[in-house]
Amino acid sequence: MTLAATPLQHWRQTLADKRQQLAERYRETRDAQTYLRRYCQAVDEALQTLWREQGLDGEASLAAVGGYGRGQLFPGSDIDILILLPDPTPADINDKVTRFIGLMWDIGLEIGHSVRTEAECLREAQSDITIETNLLENRLVAGPVTPWLQLIQKLEAQRDPLAFFEGKTREQQQRHTRHFGVSNNLEPNLKESPGGLRDLHTILWISKAAGLGDNWDALVRRGILTLAEARLIKHSEEQLQKLRIDLHLLARRREDRLIFDLQQQMAQAWSLADTPAKRASEQLMQLYFRAAKTVNQLNGILLPNLRGRIYCQVPRVTQHINEHFHAVNGMLGIREVNVFDKHPHAILEAFLTLQRHPELSGFAPRMLRALWHARSQINERFRQDARNRATFLQIFREPSGLTRTLRRMNLYGILGQYLPNFGQIVGQMQHDLFHVYTVDEHILMVVRNLRRFAISAYNHEYPFLSRLINDFERPEALYLAGLFHDIAKGRGGDHSQLGKADAEAFCRSHGLLEEDCALIVWLVQHHLTMSSIAQKQDIYDPETVGRFAELVQTPRRLAALYLLTVADIRGTSPKVWNTWKAKLLEDLYHAALRVLSRGGETDIASELEARKNQARALLRLHAIPDGVEAGLWAQLDTVYFLRHEAKEIAWHARVLNRQLAPDAPQVKARLADDHDGIQVLVYSPDRPELFARACAFFGRTNYSIADAKVYTTRHGYALDTFHVFVPEHHDGDYRDMINFIEFELAATLAQDQPLQQPPQGRISRHLKHFPITPQVSIRPDDKDNYFILSIVAGDRPGLLARIAKVLADYRLNVQSAKIMTLGSRAEDSFLISGPGLKDDKTALALEAELIAALRI
Repeated sequence: MTLAATPLQHWRQTLADKRQQLAERYRETRDAQTYLRRYCQAVDEALQTLWREQGLDGEASLAAVGGYGRGQLFPGSDIDILILLPDPTPADINDKVTRFIGLMWDIGLEIGHSVRTEAECLREAQSDITIETNLLENRLVAGPVTPWLQLIQKLEAQRDPLAFFEGKTREQQQRHTRHFGVSNNLEPNLKESPGGLRDLHTILWISKAAGLGDNWDALVRRGILTLAEARLIKHSEEQLQKLRIDLHLLARRREDRLIFDLQQQMAQAWSLADTPAKRASEQLMQLYFRAAKTVNQLNGILLPNLRGRIYCQVPRVTQHINEHFHAVNGMLGIREVNVFDKHPHAILEAFLTLQRHPELSGFAPRMLRALWHARSQINERFRQDARNRATFLQIFREPSGLTRTLRRMNLYGILGQYLPNFGQIVGQMQHDLFHVYTVDEHILMVVRNLRRFAISAYNHEYPFLSRLINDFERPEALYLAGLFHDIAKGRGGDHSQLGKADAEAFCRSHGLLEEDCALIVWLVQHHLTMSSIAQKQDIYDPETVGRFAELVQTPRRLAALYLLTVADIRGTSPKVWNTWKAKLLEDLYHAALRVLSRGGETDIASELEARKNQARALLRLHAIPDGVEAGLWAQLDTVYFLRHEAKEIAWHARVLNRQLAPDAPQVKARLADDHDGIQVLVYSPDRPELFARACAFFGRTNYSIADAKVYTTRHGYALDTFHVFVPEHHDGDYRDMINFIEFELAATLAQDQPLQQPPQGRISRHLKHFPITPQVSIRPDDKDNYFILSIVAGDRPGLLARIAKVLADYRLNVQSAKIMTLGSRAEDSFLISGPGLKDDKTALALEAELIAALRI
């Protein structure tokens, strides 16, 4: 062992032991400030010793910058330092500095270092706001004091507080945009997301740059922050710091995202436990979101106040609006500081006034603070006041500004105070594998989507939906239904039924028209119905459409449910909505509307004849002679025409009319009408396991099956149609994919080898850490001709192939399959037939084997 190695090993072991001691002490005390401070002290001691040992103590200054300079070192944080060199710099100093930096890495410190002279620091701080910010938080660790003090003085002298404010607020806006503009996603970043620690740093950076103080107590003394606000912001900061320390300790590295892998372990560190209504991880995430929301709120109050202090030279321009409010430099302000104490009804009127004045950019700083502190005025007496109820409803009736108004009301806690049930779901995570927002954010996204349909600038996105909502009388009923549709999430029980009761109580107390009250209550109760029918049942079967029309009863209800369903699905996640789902919902809407226009009666014979005539017309458009379809249609019964729409019927007749009895499997594929996926036709002499072999092929090639219609002709041929989605990130030409499917699938189906067990696919991280217990249900259909197999399971590659393999093993025939994937959650429905299904023992054995296959 060399002599040089001994002190390195000593410091490496000393720092490792110190980290371990600090972690153990922190787990006992849960004191974040003490941990952060003492970790800094431990690093200071090591650096000071190494600095002296390299002979640098009197030759250059070593300063801590960034978070280390702030005195807050998290377990996995980089250690940012500035080595301030004299100018000119003696040659031997550079060698010593190089050795010093290497030694820091050798003892296990992950550093971020900069080596500059005073002139270089000043020049780079002037041109780069990131460097200027890093140098703003600094403290001397080792070396001479005078050069460091001179640098600080010159940095302060050249700093432009106005430019710094504009730069940091612009930087914050860009950062928020990078993190989706909301803190409410599944794996939020504790540091960078809106409401994270970086927002708190931004306030203090701006304050320090303007000479107003570098801590919360200093802002209180300056009158920028109240004592109550300081207590709240300190509490939220401590919560976020504790979360970040726990995250780093559990991950054993720098990890600032609250990732799925660690959420449940984090919850245990916070002594949270699962309850029947909420997982421990969901409780933890709600705790985080509420802390982040408080930071968001106070960030929104403090930055305008800081701006007012910094821009105090700007003339104050006011314009009268009404007895309570006036415009102040393009923002809505209050005429008296205590207006909300004297006139509580002005709280909601403030939001309505801002909504009616789109030329105003927001609330003025003084009003923001008064409004935020006035939340306690919203009590039961306030809620029962007829004037406040009328104002709240009027916000939903205004022609514009509803989404922004509701977001502002939620941000400042007004919405949750006025609707206590809404307050319960603020910050509530949904670990259902497809919602990527908290419940409150999802609800506001749904209302936003409904409003977007009504805005002419967005008519090009969904023209038909825009026409529907613009013809909809009193659309505020839709927006209120959107507000209440998920308000009962997390209480346990059926949230649709619980939400129905909440909606009814609201409508009665606010004096809505009986017709609108009934509509809102019905929509909340049935907001999942249309989506379920469209994605799980055969919507081209007149009987399915007839039952749906019977439930809906009126065209107004149908239009309302259609609009709410689309807005709801689009508000869950950007990845859940696609044109395939859009087509299913639109087709179901039009089919139900036709039934309602006939007085609610379903004329199957007329429907089938109309469908055949449409198919014939489509064939003529492709120059197919009259009567060519007759040969194929003679082999098809009513069931076929019930299950397929006219476009599919015409396509089948067009590609199969030349050869009705081929010896080998025939596969044809085409781009779907909506260009969302590929339609695949399999025509082959029927044999066992055909459906399972097709599913296995698509599973192996990573094509996702969205829909399958399985039919056997009178002369013993399988006529199966699949709608498949291409693999993610596939950049190939659709013609190549179609050729590949037609050739490879036909070759696969022609083989006569035993059906193999499908390979196990990889599961997503989300599904791994929030697993879904497989559910299998088998029940007879309404006519007792077939059985309906319903499956809920975590989605993964090859899932459908495993299901099909089990069904093939039991000699069961699949008549149709509806595949619904919501994020990582699969909800599939199959219409099946075969011997043994009416035998209870066989059905139980089948269920058990399916559950075993779904758990692989």
